[in-house]
Amino acid sequence: MAEASTATAPAARPRKRSSGRPDNLGLLLNNRLATAGLAIFALIVLTALLAPLLPLPDPDVTAPADRLLRPLSEGHLLGTDALGRDILSRLVWGSRVSLAVGISATLIAAFFGSLIGLVAGYAGGRVDTLLMRGIDMVMAFPYILLALAIVAVLGPGLLNALYAIAVVNIPFFARNIRGIALGLSRREFVDAARLSGKSHAQILFIEVLPNVLPVIIITMSTTVGWMILETAGLSFLGLGAQPPQADLGSMLGDGRKILFTAPHVSIIPGLMIFALVMSINLIGDGVRDVLDPRLKSGALTRPVARTAVMRDHAPGKFLPSPGAVLDVRGLRTEFHFGREIFHAVGGVDMRLGQGECLGIVGESGSGKSVAAMSIMGLVPTPPGRITQGVALLDGEDLFSVSDERVRQLRGSAVSHVFQDPLSTLHPLFTIGDQLIEAIQAHQPLGKARATEKAAELLKLVRIPNPAERLKAYPHELSGGMRQRVCIAMALAGDARIIIADEPTTALDVTVQAQVLSLLDALRRENNTGILFITHDFGVVSAICDRVAVMYAGQFVETGTTAEILSSPAHPYTAKLIDCVPVLGQPERRLDAIEGRPPVVNDLPVGCRFAPRCPRAREDCRTGPIPLTRFGAGREVRCIHPLTREAADA
Repeated sequence: MAEASTATAPAARPRKRSSGRPDNLGLLLNNRLATAGLAIFALIVLTALLAPLLPLPDPDVTAPADRLLRPLSEGHLLGTDALGRDILSRLVWGSRVSLAVGISATLIAAFFGSLIGLVAGYAGGRVDTLLMRGIDMVMAFPYILLALAIVAVLGPGLLNALYAIAVVNIPFFARNIRGIALGLSRREFVDAARLSGKSHAQILFIEVLPNVLPVIIITMSTTVGWMILETAGLSFLGLGAQPPQADLGSMLGDGRKILFTAPHVSIIPGLMIFALVMSINLIGDGVRDVLDPRLKSGALTRPVARTAVMRDHAPGKFLPSPGAVLDVRGLRTEFHFGREIFHAVGGVDMRLGQGECLGIVGESGSGKSVAAMSIMGLVPTPPGRITQGVALLDGEDLFSVSDERVRQLRGSAVSHVFQDPLSTLHPLFTIGDQLIEAIQAHQPLGKARATEKAAELLKLVRIPNPAERLKAYPHELSGGMRQRVCIAMALAGDARIIIADEPTTALDVTVQAQVLSLLDALRRENNTGILFITHDFGVVSAICDRVAVMYAGQFVETGTTAEILSSPAHPYTAKLIDCVPVLGQPERRLDAIEGRPPVVNDLPVGCRFAPRCPRAREDCRTGPIPLTRFGAGREVRCIHPLTREAADA
């Protein structure tokens, strides 16, 4: 796609870049519910801490003459209770007590529970059995009944209630942490620490604990509110705070006898308990999301089922190119991380005909996979979004159709084969179950007929004994077999286009050659178009009819495979070809591309390859370089190409 050139633009000055990815606090504040909870909780905590400094009456002083005053009475903003004590004063001091008990009980339970879980998970064997059976004995009793029993033995009182609440919650922490520590203790970095001579204590607290700490923090943040509720429950029953001391539970209990005559005495502390626990839970949810590295995307929502299409302007009426099954024009895909925008795909045109194989080649991070995944809306949102372009499938714009229509086309019209089949296939279901599900998702077939077709698909991709292989699980197959299963799944809906995203990268050269030969044979037999993504020109030469070389989110050269391999025009294309070894030419020097690709949130003003290009001149850095015609069926994004023989053809 041609871009406007600004040859007279001054050279851009290097600008100071700041990280646009928000820190943990920024991520937490991006979550509106968590921010609201934080604001409410901070207000309650601040008020409770300032209780000795606030102009409040003594919460324990009784005044029978002022008993059961309504809220907004003179001198008593929230009224008084049955003994004439100021409810606002008791509410502030009671919140202080409830917070102190709830947080203290959480810290005690977290410390001892996490310690037990860490030791049990790391040590294993008899130590694990002994500790976990003790935890199981505690968990055998309903926790609230166990808390009541402990308080009954120790005697009523706030401190005893704190101990009881902490004890009954230790198993909750121990069970959660033990499971994680058990998995971590079998990891390679723990084995390496043992081999380095570290003691068990050093491994436990230096290697394992830091990996478990986020889980401990998340568990604490979500259980503080639970602790406050349990403390309030014991006080409500008269086993916690004792008169005249006030906490939220005892205030609620004091008002239960006069609920119908003076409801404000119970409703006000009840609302405070609700606000306090709800705010803590909202903060806990926010903390959980912030500490989850998978959700650090600048927005605290899970990716939706389809890439968001937020085009700056509505595209006009486009007609597909003659003979093109898939016609993509002006595709731009961005990732928004906080204040930064990463231009992953910056204006890409591609056309794929029936039975044709188009290869997209480039270094890792050049935008190949993002461009391919954008076609069917598979780029996760957040943070991804499509901001420009159209994708015409048989004349139908995939970016304008409904979510349901895209779901129907996925697998039936356009299928994907991804790089790692072991992570693509579900480990708990057999190959047959997954193939049958893919078939029945787009075809109204019964179980028996779908099973027959699944076996036919396995036979089609050259898997021997397909009926037996249907009963196998993914881990029981080799890497090449698993990739063949993924190809069979892609063919389950008789797709017109297969997007193969580096399907042979993880395979050895022998299996790689077999998979490439299989894909080439299938597309010729079924007349299926293939969009093949790779970083290896050796693979391109084996299967692709045309090639599009991609760099920093843009195509820098397109043309037939034979032309580009024999006479590359763009310096980047030539460098990529020079990286490929050629059999029978041991004296051939393998070149390397100096430097690194630019980060796509700070792209150069001019040619994006200029900082690494040995042919770059001053005019290469002054403005955007358009993709121009370079002979019949060939384009190049360079003003100083390597060859110009075909330029005027």
